[in-house]
Amino acid sequence: MRTKVLRRGKARGYGCPVVNPLRRILQPRTEIQRSAGAETPVPSQATPPGGEIRAQSVGLKPKANWHKRNFLTEVLIPSLFERRAGDQQPPVFPELKEDDLGITWIGHASFLIQAPGQNLLIDPNWSKWLKVIKRIRHPGLNLRDLPAIDLVMVTHAHFDHLDRKTLREIAADQPIVVPFEVGNLVHDLGFRSVHELRYWEHYQHGPLKITLTPCHHWGARLLHDTHRGFGGFVLETQGRSIFHCGDTAYFEGFKEIGRRHAIDIALLPIGAYDPPSGREVHMNPEEAVQAFLDLGAKRMVPMHYGTFRLSYEPMHEPLERLLACARAHGIEDRIAVMTEGLPMVF
Repeated sequence: MRTKVLRRGKARGYGCPVVNPLRRILQPRTEIQRSAGAETPVPSQATPPGGEIRAQSVGLKPKANWHKRNFLTEVLIPSLFERRAGDQQPPVFPELKEDDLGITWIGHASFLIQAPGQNLLIDPNWSKWLKVIKRIRHPGLNLRDLPAIDLVMVTHAHFDHLDRKTLREIAADQPIVVPFEVGNLVHDLGFRSVHELRYWEHYQHGPLKITLTPCHHWGARLLHDTHRGFGGFVLETQGRSIFHCGDTAYFEGFKEIGRRHAIDIALLPIGAYDPPSGREVHMNPEEAVQAFLDLGAKRMVPMHYGTFRLSYEPMHEPLERLLACARAHGIEDRIAVMTEGLPMVF
């Protein structure tokens, strides 16, 4: 399968609408659209009868000896003095053929996905700070250089994935798709409709089908709202598919996702695997390779590394470990390492 890299250049006729300064105050709340009939699923550690894999929720309790390291002095404070890397140049977005998919990595877990006639954003975050955690690399492109966005997806409520300020800037009377119990975090931002999905449910937007998949993570934005859903999305259009798995530790559910969906491109996280709490909440690079193999996907795009210092591992380590593991498995040519802001056609 070919992969074409588009050179940067001057954007042509794109831009976000001018934001009304009173929008935050005057914006009405959009009705949240939920599926009828079924109760809200509760993420479970167990596999139910019949073998279907459910999402696995990680508890909030840190592992033993987590306090023997000091995240504040070892990681957080030193990162405050790092100069932000990367640059923002107006991109040239791809001219897509019928079966092409264009992907632009914004940074972290944020992507612009383009298919013929469709511009989609997943987990958009242009914030320079996650509260006290500094963004180490600039977003790959400026918000004003985005094309008109047709639909937005958010995988879960964590601040690095659901950034209300960014979403308010992007919202222009289009739909947004979120997991169950996340809609009330985005219904007052200017979206035309808010669609909550349960696991394996889908939302149809023209030729685009979006399915929420389970994962091994947790959904609380703070500490009291552990009821919120979390997951990944399979995007299917024109016979092609992209899987964005959100945040997750490795779990057996990747095999089931691969059985249910023929995935062309898997966007998989490879960083933040040595967190301050010691909990298993993110895959390491070797686990990401195993997840890729379990999915049976054709290509892998690594994400969730190099943007925010969320964990103890050095910033350069995730990608180095990923490529070493891919070489050991003979699949290095199937790994597409992206540069922020530089579109690629798959």
